[in-house]
Amino acid sequence: MSGALTAPFKFFREVRAEVAKVTWPSRKETLVTTGLVLAMAALAAIFFFVADQVVGIGVRLLFGVGQ
Repeated sequence: MSGALTAPFKFFREVRAEVAKVTWPSRKETLVTTGLVLAMAALAAIFFFVADQVVGIGVRLLFGVGQ
């Protein structure tokens, strides 16, 4: 019975030891990475918007819809 009671304490002790080993990024690294992610998301949005417009124009020309 005592093994089941001490298991959570052992678990949290091991979790704390593992978290101490983590190399956390600096504030500058976090800001640079966040900026790059936002820039890539914006580029992807622009690309897909342009691709959608081109395909839409092609469909309208092919089927003569919306003229």
